[in-house]
Amino acid sequence: MSADKTTTKKGEEPVKGSVLKRAKKVTLDDVWATINEIGKALKETQRIVGDLGNKFGDEAEYTLIPGLPEKFRQFGFDFGAISRNRKINNEEHGIHAEVDAFLENGSQAMAVEVRARLQRGDVDEHIKRMEKLRRYADIYGDGRDFFGAMAATVVEEKAREYALEAGFYVVEPSGEDVKVTKPDMAPRVW
Repeated sequence: MSADKTTTKKGEEPVKGSVLKRAKKVTLDDVWATINEIGKALKETQRIVGDLGNKFGDEAEYTLIPGLPEKFRQFGFDFGAISRNRKINNEEHGIHAEVDAFLENGSQAMAVEVRARLQRGDVDEHIKRMEKLRRYADIYGDGRDFFGAMAATVVEEKAREYALEAGFYVVEPSGEDVKVTKPDMAPRVW
């Protein structure tokens, strides 16, 4: 047999010019290097998915927030100011929160959490956010009544029911407009 031929399965002719290579011995360093590469790829994928999620959230905010003061007038609110992405921070008391839309006047405020898709867990998070807002307001002598609303471009039926039971208004698209649904019971005041 010539030097350029390799051994094959019994009965098969080797392909001229082919050389079988011996498998490389894998070391622990090789395994760790591969794990690190996978970790970097995973972080990049998470960043991309996070960016997409933010874009969907931004779209939901731009769709649902602009007409809210007018929509809430039908429920007796007269909000003169609206701010977006309002942050509260109080290091001393460990209170940190961000509100997507904050509507206010001298005696009332409405904190609106906006999601692309509303789920039950989002409602639970907003309840905690409302409690933080109330504690923060109390620290600074803000005695206004605080109300909450959940807004989303897609609202799961069970999440809608849960939000309404929790005392939140629900804001969602309705045809070419946005509709606000009042809680079945009296809206919760924080």
